[in-house]
Amino acid sequence: MTSRRDLIKAGVMAAMAGTVPSSVTLGDPVPEQHKRAAGTFWPDGARMVISVSMQMEGGAQPTSGAESPMPKIDPKYPDLPASKWYDYGYKEGLPRLLEVFERRKIKVTSHMVGAAVDLHPALAKEIVQRGHEATGHGQTWTAQFSMTPEEERDSYQQSIESIERATGTRPVGFNAFWLRGTPHTLEILQSLGFIYHIDDISRDEPFLINVRGKPFAVVPYTLHMNDIVDYETRYFSTAMYADDLKAEFDALYAEAGALVASTLSPPASSIYAATKSAVNGITRVLAKELGPQNIRVNSSTLA
Repeated sequence: MTSRRDLIKAGVMAAMAGTVPSSVTLGDPVPEQHKRAAGTFWPDGARMVISVSMQMEGGAQPTSGAESPMPKIDPKYPDLPASKWYDYGYKEGLPRLLEVFERRKIKVTSHMVGAAVDLHPALAKEIVQRGHEATGHGQTWTAQFSMTPEEERDSYQQSIESIERATGTRPVGFNAFWLRGTPHTLEILQSLGFIYHIDDISRDEPFLINVRGKPFAVVPYTLHMNDIVDYETRYFSTAMYADDLKAEFDALYAEAGALVASTLSPPASSIYAATKSAVNGITRVLAKELGPQNIRVNSSTLA
């Protein structure tokens, strides 16, 4: 079975098959000759793609000050129950999600914080062994937007080494902490061998931008479908969250050619329940509506 990493990389490399004029600068639109013809956006005649992201972050959070259901305390004291809340992610949440995806034959992308990988290398390795893609998410929970270029490069290099050491694969995709990189992020990523990122939320379909005269892929992230944004902060029930995901799917499927990217952050049991409900609901919809039309749906999940 094709792994999520191979599928993403093949698609991006196919899109990059042409050359880009050296005069094009960071952020310029890609020339018309490098765009796919209308009606043939997705390979193999697929009408739509669903990308599910699953973060692997638990254990890398600070000892105090990380978001949790518990009331905030003075950051000079370790927040022990908050740490245990995050422990649920790697002890229960991620293993359960992996079983759900295995049963549903869904391959996902796991954006991995290097420090979390160092703490739980066996889990990171299992994610990749099951055919999912491991991508970069920085080395720690430190926000990238305030880093110097040197600090940023060092953080990404460390995360590459952590992921390679645990999984045997080198990440080619990237997700910044809450999407906030710096003006130098893409140039640094490109120089380190990354070929795509998900932090540009300006479009529905993947597209190419030019970074120092070379194409760099963007796989847009549907931020409002993030489980924290759409489920926790809005106090949705699992059924309400599943309905929201289905409504998003129905609207974009009617338009066709789009991508739905939903992120799952599994530190809490309630989020796991929402995720399971949403995955089951979407799977039923896909099986009913897309199966007879032989439409492929690819899912990516953050660990």
